Amino acid sequence: MRSGAPLSGTTRVSGMTKNAGLKQMAASLLAPGVTTLRNMTPVADLDVMVELLEAMGAGVERRGEEVRIDAGAELTPEAPYEHVRRMRASINVLGPLLARYGRARVAMPGGDNIGSRKLDMHFDALEAMGAELDVRHGFIEARCNALGGARVVLEFPSVGATETVLTAAVLAKGETVVENAAREPEIVDLCTFLTKMGASIEGAGSSTLVIEGVANLTATDHTIVGDRIEAGTLLFACAIAGGDIVVEGVPAANLETVLRKLGEMGVVVTATPDGLAARAVDPLMSVDVQTLPFPGFATDFMPLAVATMAVAHGTAIVTENVFDNRFAFVGELNRMGADVSTEGRHAVVRGVPRLSGAPVRVSDVRAGAALLLAGLAADGDTTIVDTYHVERGYADLPGRLRALGADVTRVREPTREDPGA
Repeated sequence: MRSGAPLSGTTRVSGMTKNAGLKQMAASLLAPGVTTLRNMTPVADLDVMVELLEAMGAGVERRGEEVRIDAGAELTPEAPYEHVRRMRASINVLGPLLARYGRARVAMPGGDNIGSRKLDMHFDALEAMGAELDVRHGFIEARCNALGGARVVLEFPSVGATETVLTAAVLAKGETVVENAAREPEIVDLCTFLTKMGASIEGAGSSTLVIEGVANLTATDHTIVGDRIEAGTLLFACAIAGGDIVVEGVPAANLETVLRKLGEMGVVVTATPDGLAARAVDPLMSVDVQTLPFPGFATDFMPLAVATMAVAHGTAIVTENVFDNRFAFVGELNRMGADVSTEGRHAVVRGVPRLSGAPVRVSDVRAGAALLLAGLAADGDTTIVDTYHVERGYADLPGRLRALGADVTRVREPTREDPGA
């Protein structure tokens, strides 16, 4: 890829398969019968979740952007290591299996190398609801006679822990109250999905969730939300490359903090009837950023912001408050001529006029997207390897950028087995 003309045109975001759809696929195990999920744009992690559910005995059928999960058969409540090691979202089967079968054996999850993501809050919440848990030989072994309602106070508004509590509490006996719950749009969408299945949930989108357990749930039909992370990625692409684009399929409310920061940087973003219109204004200015749970600046946007401010006027301080190893991509960005220094959870980004094309390697999903965007502001060719990471969360991001006028060429299909993909 190489820098070229400013971006222009209209695009529609994919369904939020990675951060919403995969979690709802796991939650479909709560109800016997066939659940249908729509707007499930194919990404690599979808393949892994399909394989995982099939390994446990569920039937999965894919037709375009529709996924049908048949959890009517007696499932094997065990998530094998060969699937779980490839994707963090595999932990989402723990709550549904424990709630439906009273037992679960789930391998410790893998996923992106962006720092420690401990499961203490998941375990504490399930134990408060009456479960017994052990970690043996790399597996989480959980069991209970019956889950019961409890008051759960999360020490941090963790998306994963909130999802685990929700999917366990919907079939528990009595009322479960979750304090300091995550408020992300994906959590709201999960609550909507579970409510369609017959769950009783109040407070979705707030920091307090109240779940009244029900005796059983039924399979349902649901269309997942548009991908706000993809939308933000395209908006940052417009900022770094210049231009004028329209991104459809995501409400401004799901990106409020990002839009405010982009505005401070000099990108004019306005709401449209079905999305957002963005216009980059020269010069691009640096702004300080710190990541926080929703409605704060999401950690998934941090690498994109760093790449963009690498070519902005001034100096920015970026603070990562969620993960402890998310600056691993900075070394690759600096190989392209960026001036970014890190210390602990902080990065100092000193803007330079232009970057320089170079071969770079991807370490995680959003880091890969950030390096792809950096290539839009680099003189000469940028070659990106290990792009299978990007494919885990984006459905053909290079193609979407190319449709907006970017000079991006995929040399070969990325694979996990090919270190040069």
